[in-house]
Amino acid sequence: MKKLILVFWVVLTTVFTASAQKYAYVDSDYILSNIPEYKSSQQQIDNLSVQWQKEIEAKYSEIDKLYKAFQAEQILLTEDMKRKRENEIIDKEKEAKELQKAKFGVDGELFKKRQDLIKPIQDKVYNAIKEMAEKGTFAVVFDKASGTTMLYTNPKYDKSDLILSNLGYKKGVSK
Repeated sequence: MKKLILVFWVVLTTVFTASAQKYAYVDSDYILSNIPEYKSSQQQIDNLSVQWQKEIEAKYSEIDKLYKAFQAEQILLTEDMKRKRENEIIDKEKEAKELQKAKFGVDGELFKKRQDLIKPIQDKVYNAIKEMAEKGTFAVVFDKASGTTMLYTNPKYDKSDLILSNLGYKKGVSK
């Protein structure tokens, strides 16, 4: 009987404690879209990406021309010349793939540039959210933009504009 009362007491305490928790949510996409530095950084990254993609496409176009020329002249070439041309095409393909990996790979220049430009802004937003959560004694802060499914959100719990204000930015109309 004492065990039953103890279990009942633990369950009851847990229910009351859980119901006393405060929750909030933010929309990180909305917050970031209202920060001019983020937009500027994202534009720089997009411009670099387009520039590098054009360089890579030019390399592949050159390889395609070399291959088509090789196909057209193949019957006129000696075996030694064929091997030389094939190796030239293979080397150019390797070069293009290495360039693509260097620019767009896991540890490529695009990733590093994004880390340099975007991560400090994201860290600033995270710290503002953390500070808001600690001051407001929120147990959990959800991000509406990060794929967490929220079927209903009461706007009074949306703290996105508070985060923007705490960061020194004015709220926008991006919602």
